[in-house]
Formats: sequence, C-alpha cells, structure tokens
Amino acid sequence: MIVVAGALTVDADGRDAYLQGCAAVVSAARSAQGCLDFALSPDLLEPGRINVFERWDSEQDLLRFRGSGPDDGQRAALLGVQVEEWTVVERPR
Repeated sequence: MIVVAGALTVDADGRDAYLQGCAAVVSAARSAQGCLDFALSPDLLEPGRINVFERWDSEQDLLRFRGSGPDDGQRAALLGVQVEEWTVVERPR
C-alpha cells in the first residue's frame, strides 16, 4: 500500500475556494482504480493550510492517477507543498 500525506499551503483568504475547486479531483481520485482513500481538508489551526491524505493499493495505481495532476490554476495558487509518500508493507498476522 502507498500512503501520501502532508500539507499544501495557499493564501488563507483563498483556501475555501481552492478546496471547492478540488472537489472534482477528489471525486476522480476516489473512483480511480486502486484508490483506497483520498482527502483534502482545511487545517483547524492554520488558515492557509490544507491537509492531504491518500491511500493507494500500489505505486502503479498512484502514478496512473497522478498523470492528470493539478491544473495550472491550482498549481499557481500553491505557496508551499510538504507532502511525502510511504510504501507500507503488511505483516502476516
């Protein structure tokens, strides 16, 4: 399993609009092959922060979806990106 987590930073005054503009991306991700979870949410303490959390069945599934990526408007609104990716290996029970 692949886990992607971290935060995006946008202008605090534009955060709600940015998130609304991401609704189609979240919907597309959740219906993509191999997506187990995909969420973008406003941070409760930092007004310009958007928390990112994704879980994917495989790196291949993630890369297939990432090919679409954010549009130019979304990319231009980003002031900072601190997102990391981890491979999680399940241990036998």
